[in-house]
Amino acid sequence: MGDKPLLEVKNLTTVFQTEDEVVKAVNDVSFELYPGETLGIVGESGSGKSVTSLSIMRLIADPPGKITGGQIFYNGLSAENPDLLLLSNKEIRHYRGKEIAMIFQEPMTSLNPVFTCGNQVMEAITLHQHVSKKEARKRTIELFKEVQLPRPEQMVDSYPHQLSGGQKQRVMIAMAISCKPKILIADEPTTALDVTVQKSIIELIDKLKKEMGMSIIFITHDLGVIAEIADRTLVMYKGKIVEQGKTSDIFTNPQHPYTQGLLACRPPLDKNLLRLPTMSDFVIENDKGEFSGSGKTIEAIVHEKLMPEGYEITRREKLYNQNPILKIEEISTRFPIKKGLFGKVSEYVNAVDGVSFEVYPGEVLGLAGESGCGKTTLGRSILRLQEPDSGKIIFDNTDIRMLTANAMRKMRKHIQIIFQDPYSSLNPRLTIGYAITEPMYVHGLHGDDKNRKQKALDLLDKVGLTAKAFNRYPHEFSGGQRQRIGIARALAVEPRFIICDESVSALDVSVQAQVLNLLNDLKETFGLTYIFISHDLSVVKFMSDRIMIMNSGKIEEMGTPEEIFNTPKTDYTRKLIDAIPR
Repeated sequence: MGDKPLLEVKNLTTVFQTEDEVVKAVNDVSFELYPGETLGIVGESGSGKSVTSLSIMRLIADPPGKITGGQIFYNGLSAENPDLLLLSNKEIRHYRGKEIAMIFQEPMTSLNPVFTCGNQVMEAITLHQHVSKKEARKRTIELFKEVQLPRPEQMVDSYPHQLSGGQKQRVMIAMAISCKPKILIADEPTTALDVTVQKSIIELIDKLKKEMGMSIIFITHDLGVIAEIADRTLVMYKGKIVEQGKTSDIFTNPQHPYTQGLLACRPPLDKNLLRLPTMSDFVIENDKGEFSGSGKTIEAIVHEKLMPEGYEITRREKLYNQNPILKIEEISTRFPIKKGLFGKVSEYVNAVDGVSFEVYPGEVLGLAGESGCGKTTLGRSILRLQEPDSGKIIFDNTDIRMLTANAMRKMRKHIQIIFQDPYSSLNPRLTIGYAITEPMYVHGLHGDDKNRKQKALDLLDKVGLTAKAFNRYPHEFSGGQRQRIGIARALAVEPRFIICDESVSALDVSVQAQVLNLLNDLKETFGLTYIFISHDLSVVKFMSDRIMIMNSGKIEEMGTPEEIFNTPKTDYTRKLIDAIPR
């Protein structure tokens, strides 16, 4: 790293005008980025980390946002005017992409669905490098090779929807490095990706940094990811930097209670906890929004939440001395691949391929594997949201594959699902109260509307929301709050069995810890049984009594968390475990 900063951010303030107030999303933030350095910015949703990056790129939409103060010095600018904030809109376009490039958080919404991936990268090249289309295409294929996309010659002509999440992220990286920028800003580039894909993206970004001599600002809510890649780290909370320093120092000796909370909320791999620590264990906030530390150390709080000795043995004896509540026998679900002019089916993909297992009352069976392994299709097949092609699904001694549509609707009172994306599973035009009471009405529960409303209010309270939520709409809630609403709706019909499909994958670590504790509390309160689907093995380990690893539609292996993590039987499982950020 050089002695002189490549980028200096001084007293940056960015505000957003809402109906009620002016919100300081970035509040007097200052930091430096040095040549060849990777600077991590970590914090939860709403901490200001993404708004900081968008402010550097001058991509804040005015209105409702506005940069109201500060300076951003970039030493690639002229000596007379090194401040990015003083450039005109025309002038900043010369530097944006060419000198400072950005990988955005959600590749699917950042890529235009009507243009091929190759066209979108070629456009960036021709805009800044003044080369022919033929040369730009050749350069794009080379970039696709650099970012390790399979079949780069074909990928150039593929559309975004034809690529996996990890592949789309690689296209975004190719676009960002196409003009060999001095600074690359990566905003949550690995969020919601499989651990193996996440590891490969982190390694790729680090490799490109060294080969191209770039400096990187890496933004994430996951401290585990920051530990893998960043030289220095800034911790942001409510628009301010609360702690900064060498990444190793922040991990070994965090000073601020908020940093301590972020570190402790992640499920540990080396300890068995009864509950996860949450931010409230470390940060105490008053009515004015001022916060202070609880005074407790990470070690003391984690110690309070450890499983009592012998707890797991007693629990397993109780669980597995019962008859199974669910028996899956040779279940297979396949999808047609249509080719040709008339959409003729040419072959099938076996998404779930002859899978058999049992789940016991009160058990949490963890289901893990990479995207495309079949875990979500298996969950949907058990509920007959996706009709299986063969096999038996025996719930409480009834083969639900044999049920009529009407009988299956009644059975769904007992088996519910919490979906991966709570926003898309809630109707944006219906209030939360309606979303929760509607299933009660459909199944004829709780007598009348007055009783149903009271039941909904009780459920909102159980999942940590107030009565005010009843008459509000989905867009008025955060991701974590919407996930709680999805849980309340699933509980509305008093089910016995719930499939949790990636229900915490996109949540901040502190919100994730709260939701995981909530699911465990509800399991005990209502006597629930879960299949818990996730690509995050540390979360699966914390939640599960047994873990089932899936690969290519089949069960790779199955066992207790200790068996899976300490003595994995297959290379595939070992690869998943090795990819977990530590």
